[in-house]
Amino acid sequence: MAIEVVVIPPLLCALAILVWRDDPYSDSSSRLLLNSRKRAREIPDKSRVRARLAQVGRENGYEAFRMKQTLKTAIGATAVFVVALFATKTPTFAIITSILAGSGIFFIVDHQLSREVIAYRRSIESEFASVIEMLTLSLSAGETPLGAITRISLRSKGLLGSEFRKVTESVRCGNSFQDSLDSFGRRVDSVVIRRFVDSLVTAMSRGAPLIEVLQRHAAEARQNQRNILMDKAGKAELSMMVPVVFLILPISVLFALWPSLTHLNLFAS
Repeated sequence: MAIEVVVIPPLLCALAILVWRDDPYSDSSSRLLLNSRKRAREIPDKSRVRARLAQVGRENGYEAFRMKQTLKTAIGATAVFVVALFATKTPTFAIITSILAGSGIFFIVDHQLSREVIAYRRSIESEFASVIEMLTLSLSAGETPLGAITRISLRSKGLLGSEFRKVTESVRCGNSFQDSLDSFGRRVDSVVIRRFVDSLVTAMSRGAPLIEVLQRHAAEARQNQRNILMDKAGKAELSMMVPVVFLILPISVLFALWPSLTHLNLFAS
C-alpha cells in the first residue's frame, strides 16, 4: 500500500499530463486525467493539507496540489536516478538516491504550503488594524455590521477584504451572519481574528455597543503590530552584530597591532 501511494500517483499524473497536452479532447486523456485526480484524492491527508489550503482560500485545490506535488516528486526522483546511474554506474545507489531525493522534494512542497499559510496569516494580521478602523468609522456613521463589512469588501483590495467578501457571499447564500463570521474565524486560524470574531458575535447577540469593542480590538492590533516590529528590529540588531564582531573588529585589532609587531620584529632582529 505504501509503495502504491508513493509510486502510482506520480506515474499516473505524469502520463495524464503528457497525453492531455497532446490531445486534450481525446477520451483516453480524459480518463487518465480523471484517474490521476482520483488517485490524488485518495492520498491520505495526514498533514492537514486540505485545512491549510482552505486557510489560503483554495478549498477545492486539494487534487491539484497533490498532482503538482507527486509530479514534482516523480520528475525530481527520475532526474536524480538518471544522473546518479550515469555518474556511479551502480543501480542500487541510484535507486536509494532517487528515493531520498523524491522524499525530500515531496516534503519541500509540503513545507512551501506551510510557509504560504504563515505568510497569508501575517498579511491578514498586518491589515487588520486599518480595516477594523474603517469598520468602526462605518458603524459610527450608522451602518449595520453586515453593511459595513460589505462596503469594506467592495472597497478593499487586500486579503482581509477578500475574506470579508467570502463572508458576504456566505450570507447571500442563506447562512446567518454569525455563522459566516465564525467560519471566517476558523478558516483564517489566527488568534487575533478569532478573538475579534468571538467578541463581535458576542456583542451582536447580547446587544453590546460594537464601536467600543472594535476600538479596543483596533488598539490591541496596533500594539501587536508594534511588538512584532520591535521583535524584528531586535533580531536585525543581533544579525548586524555578527559581521561587526567576527569581521570588522578583528580587522581593526589587526591594523592597530600590526605596526607594533613589525617594530618589535625589527628590534629583535
